[in-house]
Amino acid sequence: MENHTYKLIEITGTSNKSIEDAIEQAVNKAANSVDELRWFKVIETRGTINEDHIQQWQVTVKIGFTLKD
Repeated sequence: MENHTYKLIEITGTSNKSIEDAIEQAVNKAANSVDELRWFKVIETRGTINEDHIQQWQVTVKIGFTLKD
C-alpha cells in the first residue's frame, strides 16, 4: 500500500432541499477545481428561516484530497 499525503480545504454548500444536497453541492463544486478528492467531514450545519419555515440549509465540510507526487 502506498503512503499518501493529504490536504484539507473547508467549504460551505447550500441547498433549499436538504442537508444532504448541501453536502453534494459543496463536494461537486470542490471537484470542479480540485483533483483526487478522498473524503469529507461535516463541521457545521446551519440554515436560514423565513416565515417560520426553513429557507436554506448551509453545511460546512472539510474535504480531504491527495496531493500529487
